[in-house]
Amino acid sequence: MPLSNNQLQRAIELIHEDFQRNLSIRLNLHRVSAPLFVDGGTGLNDDLNGVERPVSFDIPNVGVNGQVVHSLAKWKRLALLRYEFRPESGLYTNMNAIRRDEVTDNLHSIYVDQWDWEKVMLPENRNVEYLKDTVRAIVGAICDTANTLRYHFPVLTYKPDRETFFITTQELEDMFPELDPGQREYEIVKRHHTVFLMQIGKKLKSGIKHDGRAPDYDDWELNGDILMWNPILEDRLEISSMGIRVDPEAMERQLREAGCEERKNLMFHKMLLAGELPQSIGGGIGQSRLCMLLLGACHIGEVQASLWNRDTMEACEKAGITLL
Repeated sequence: MPLSNNQLQRAIELIHEDFQRNLSIRLNLHRVSAPLFVDGGTGLNDDLNGVERPVSFDIPNVGVNGQVVHSLAKWKRLALLRYEFRPESGLYTNMNAIRRDEVTDNLHSIYVDQWDWEKVMLPENRNVEYLKDTVRAIVGAICDTANTLRYHFPVLTYKPDRETFFITTQELEDMFPELDPGQREYEIVKRHHTVFLMQIGKKLKSGIKHDGRAPDYDDWELNGDILMWNPILEDRLEISSMGIRVDPEAMERQLREAGCEERKNLMFHKMLLAGELPQSIGGGIGQSRLCMLLLGACHIGEVQASLWNRDTMEACEKAGITLL
C-alpha cells in the first residue's frame, strides 16, 4: 500500500465523495436513505443465490422478524414508486449489509458496503443498447474518480481503461469451452482490462450457469457484471453487478425456471406481476472493491473494518498487510 494509514483514510473519503457525485450526474440520481434491515415476510430482501442465510432477529414491539439486508435490489424498485421518481431519474444510497455465509478471502468479506442505485426507465429502452450505454456511464464515472485521485495523491498510478469490452456468458463459453467460469473471466479481462459480462443467471449450452443470480430482480437476458483488471493482484475484479430489472413476463419465466413460483405470493412479487412497479435498471457498485482497485490494495481488509479468521490475520501480518 503506497499510502500511510492517515493518507489512506483521506483517499477513501475522496473516492466516496467524488464517485458519488460523478455517478449521480451521469445517471441523474439523487441520494436517499436506505434500511439496514427489512421485514422478512415481504420478499424485499435479496436472496442472492438462494442458499445464503440472512441475519434474522425478532422485533417484539413491531411483531415481525427483521432481516439484515443482503442487498437492496428489490427495495430500491419499490422506493422508486414510493418516492415518485420520474422516468430517466433515480436514486442511489449507501448500502451496508451482512452476509454471514460469505466465504472470506482477500476480495470477500462478511461486511458488504456498496452504492446501490436504481433508475426509472421507459419501456422502449428495454434493450441491450440502453444497458450498454448505462455501463459506459458507470465506467466513465470510475475513470473520472481515478483521475481526481491521482491528482491529489500522485504516488497512486492506477489508470483504469475507459473502453469497455462487451461479451455474453455464452460467447465466453464458446471462446473458452475447456475452462471453468472463473478461468474464462480471467482470460477475457486479462485481454481487455474493462469488461461487461452479460446474461448471467441462465443456463448455457453446456447445461450449466456461468454464475447464480436471483430470479426476481435482474432479467437474465439484460444483466451483467462490470469486471476490471487489477494489476496488483494480476486478476480480474468484479466492481458491479447490475441489469435491467424483470418485467412481469421475465419474472414469471425466471421463477418457473428456478423452481421458486411460490414467491409470487409475496408482497413485492404481487406488485410487480400486477404492473404496479416502474420498469427500472439498477445495480450495486462495491465501495471497498473500488477503493481496493484505485488505491492498490491487496486485501479488502485494508480499506474496510471487518472480522477475519486467524489464518488470514497471520498471513497478512507476515506479508506486511495492515488490516483495519
